[in-house]
Order: sequence, then structure tokens, then C-alpha cells
Amino acid sequence: MLKKTDRKPGEAKIRYLDADLELLSPGDYVICAVTGRKIPLAALRYWSVDLQEAYIDAAAAASRMTERA
Repeated sequence: MLKKTDRKPGEAKIRYLDADLELLSPGDYVICAVTGRKIPLAALRYWSVDLQEAYIDAAAAASRMTERA
């Protein structure tokens, strides 16, 4: 799990796992694959393991899954 001390300013690089995240490169945010908005790591709740990308909210995640259907 990510800890506050692991964070550095800038974009984090993350490996998205089924129920967890693996921090590859420290940072304090990731970019939403749908909206392009910054997602603070503390607020990251939605991601795709298959696509290895993050989403800002459930609507963005649903939008991406609909595109792939």
C-alpha cells in the first residue's frame, strides 16, 4: 500500500493490481486515462488492471469500459 512518505511531487508511476497498487516511481498524482485530469494518489479508487490505467471516477471508468465493448 502507498504511504505518505512514498510521495514526491510529480506524476507517480503505478502498476495496477487486482486489489492494490504497486508504486514503481514515487509521485503525488496519476493522470486519468479518460479526462486527462490529475488524480491525487490519496483519491485514487478506480483503475483497470487489464489496461493499466487510472480513472478519476466511476463515470470515467464506465466510459472506458463502454468504448472497449
